[in-house]
Amino acid sequence: MSSSLSASTIAIVKSTGPALRQHGVAITTAMYTRLFQDAEVKGMFDQAAQESGEQPKRLAAAILGYAENIDKLGALNGAIARMVARHVETGVKPEHYPKVAAALLPAIREVLGEEVATDAVLNAWAEAYTFLANILIAKETAAYEAA
Repeated sequence: MSSSLSASTIAIVKSTGPALRQHGVAITTAMYTRLFQDAEVKGMFDQAAQESGEQPKRLAAAILGYAENIDKLGALNGAIARMVARHVETGVKPEHYPKVAAALLPAIREVLGEEVATDAVLNAWAEAYTFLANILIAKETAAYEAA
């Protein structure tokens, strides 16, 4: 696991901020459509929050926050702590993270199109997602062990 992100990944992810601000909810809605093909994963989510659109909005805001602060992750400590607490509460495990990536990355391309969501953009987001997932997994593992 890399302990830091490459400068090019940081620059590319930050550059996607405006597109995420404009299309974030469409991306997360498309992502959840893909993700919820797995009934086990779907069962981990509050479906009322899905139907109201609240969960896609929250995730879109979190993704945008990550993109805008990827070069200053300390600004996200509070958000990360809340995610960890929620993930532990709902039983998120390390094996769930690749499923989310497999739903999120194609959703980014689907919504933004290949001209914006180039291979370089998707590769940068894959690196950034994996980096954040590893942070969350480590914190969640510690929380599960402490419980």
